[in-house]
Amino acid sequence: MRFIATSSSDGVTEQHFTLDEIPGILWTPDGLSGTQPLVLLGHGGGQHKAAPGVVARARRYAAEGFSVVAIDAPHHGDRPRDEEFNRILAGLRAGMAAGDDPGRLVAGMHGHLAARAVAAWRAVLTAVRDLDAVGTGPVGYCGLSMGCGLGIPLLAAEPRIRAAVLGLLGAQGLAAEAARVTVPVQFLVQWDDRMVPRDQSLALFDALASTEKTLHANPGGHGDVPAFEVDDEVRFFARHLR
Repeated sequence: MRFIATSSSDGVTEQHFTLDEIPGILWTPDGLSGTQPLVLLGHGGGQHKAAPGVVARARRYAAEGFSVVAIDAPHHGDRPRDEEFNRILAGLRAGMAAGDDPGRLVAGMHGHLAARAVAAWRAVLTAVRDLDAVGTGPVGYCGLSMGCGLGIPLLAAEPRIRAAVLGLLGAQGLAAEAARVTVPVQFLVQWDDRMVPRDQSLALFDALASTEKTLHANPGGHGDVPAFEVDDEVRFFARHLR
């Protein structure tokens, strides 16, 4: 892991890094000693590790005493795109414009990214936990929309993650892996989401094998998640990671 830039403000240190070809950012709370709980933060489709919403959520978590890491998903941010991805992306956009089933289109995209995303997250998790500023404390995952689509395969494969915030996605292409997720989950649904029909969201929530899972449903579309949901995320991770 190679750190390439460091800054500190408002009690939070932000460090940009690369691990092999994976770019990422690590946020750690200033003034705390010893091992802190860690949250992996997955971004949405078309976004990246430094998208404003990602940074705001990461800094809020860090201000509450969590270490946080975000990485660029495959073919996003500072990671290169290949022709196959460009072809799939063009097909998704054309299908959306033609009124095709958005769940099927999105599932195809996430399926193309999932294996590489899971491998990248597992490598970064190992490297970050070797740092003195983080250590081997409990780990959580937060990912909505594409962050959920890539996060569920990660949760199914990675036993070091103990709790997760997920949502804004349906069950297509994910039901089998969701059945392998057993950690506590807080799941978010936007009731008027045109990208993800509520029946598909509820089907994904139902498919999760977790014995402790909570559904948060709010009115509004895909991008209308209320700001207070971040407060609930902080409480959820405090409950399960401390």
